[in-house]
Amino acid sequence: MNQSPINLYLIPTVLAEGTNDQVLSPQIKDVIVNVDVFFVENVRTARRFISSLKLGKVIDNITFFELNKDTPRSVTMAQVKSLTQNAGILSEAGCPGVADPGAVAVDFAHQIGIRVVPLVGPSSILLALMASGMSGQSFTFHGYLPIDKMERRKAIQQLERDVKQKDQTQIFMETPFRNSSFLEAILEAAQPETLLCVAANITSPEEFIETHPVKYWKKNFPDVQKQPTIFLIG
Repeated sequence: MNQSPINLYLIPTVLAEGTNDQVLSPQIKDVIVNVDVFFVENVRTARRFISSLKLGKVIDNITFFELNKDTPRSVTMAQVKSLTQNAGILSEAGCPGVADPGAVAVDFAHQIGIRVVPLVGPSSILLALMASGMSGQSFTFHGYLPIDKMERRKAIQQLERDVKQKDQTQIFMETPFRNSSFLEAILEAAQPETLLCVAANITSPEEFIETHPVKYWKKNFPDVQKQPTIFLIG
């Protein structure tokens, strides 16, 4: 399929407020300056992020297409097909398309021949893996584990088996306001010697990344409640 002259840029955003200059490459600002159509999870936070870059763009002149887990695929498909100029996808935090609904727009862009251009930026998943000390040769990101207590326990124990049988790091997360109860569930279900990495507030001044056996965490329970956190078993 011939590619159209339109580019769809995958634009990473910060993981923590006030870190624009530390974690965003100059290329990201250059692209945003020249793009006036964006697919975003939340229009309000997207407007605030663009404003924080102080690029001189008139926010009211930007077109925002909301793309979240509740957006019908047919709506996104029609919006992608309607593009007549370069567009961008902005994640709420980190990289678009990775544990992010922006993947839907990327899929449609490929189908109709729009060039997809990923930009370099922070990914909490990869940064946590890099800092965990666990295997980066083989790993799986599971997103969210089951909420049901019994199903969650089974899932955690299956992840432990995958670590041992496949020598594969297991990566997962939870909604921040449930982090403490989630960590308690991990510590209750996992074996004492299983290695667990807790990576919270990545790239922020309050960043906390440590890897220890489960038995250590039982005696040194970290405060991760309401803090964006990635968990890894290895």
